[in-house]
Amino acid sequence: MNMTKGFQYSILASGSSGNCFYLETDQKRLLVDAGLSGKKITSLLSEIDRKPEDLDAILVTHEHKDHIHGVGVLARKYNLDIYANEATWRAMEKDLGKLDAGQKHIFEMGKIKTFGDLDIESFGVSHDAAAPQFYRFMKDDKSFVMLTDTGYVSDRMAGVIENADAYLIESNHDIEILRSGAYPWSLKQRILSDLGHLSNEDGAETMIRTLGNRTKRIYLGHLSKENNIKELAHMTMVNQLAQADLPVGHDFQVFDTSPDTATPLVNI
Repeated sequence: MNMTKGFQYSILASGSSGNCFYLETDQKRLLVDAGLSGKKITSLLSEIDRKPEDLDAILVTHEHKDHIHGVGVLARKYNLDIYANEATWRAMEKDLGKLDAGQKHIFEMGKIKTFGDLDIESFGVSHDAAAPQFYRFMKDDKSFVMLTDTGYVSDRMAGVIENADAYLIESNHDIEILRSGAYPWSLKQRILSDLGHLSNEDGAETMIRTLGNRTKRIYLGHLSKENNIKELAHMTMVNQLAQADLPVGHDFQVFDTSPDTATPLVNI
């Protein structure tokens, strides 16, 4: 019996200090990344009235600590399956601790995998990790795209993510704050490079290129604590979309995320 169309999701945490995304269908309950402590993720799940005991699997985007910090702990405690591509497994395995062989699964880049009633497409991004990939979730002709941790968005990536119902898009830094800030020059160069992070302007430009008539929600993600201001990121996105004559505030809305508070659980 098909109960609900589409799926429900919450951005449990998003930011340079830790990232975790939750999605559920009638058949599956998944996390993408678990870049905070197991205890913190359990508390974030409780904000949307969910429990880690009910999870089925964790999908991993890449091996950086702000994406995998709690993966091993949660997988052991709640016997969860973990999915990542082979290069990411090689890079992160030592940081996850002991896992049963049966918990380790490969999700190759550029493939579509079916989890119960949900299809998930992986796509590669440009970031200084082993083989970073993000995901498009699809069910009942609805889709959600996650795209953070990339230095730029190629035409290939733009094609994979176009016209989704909702997006989590990176707005990592304001270029001027970053340039004039206290980070060492080498770190500034890394963030600004093609293997770094999207700026507020880059995120807005990506949305202008890819959103479509289905798009209803844009969430701004992976904001830097040091090199951004939530209100500035929001204003940059809204203003750029409005300047491009896109009906922001009418046909679709822009939402903020938080590094330590879950967004409300919503239907796609």
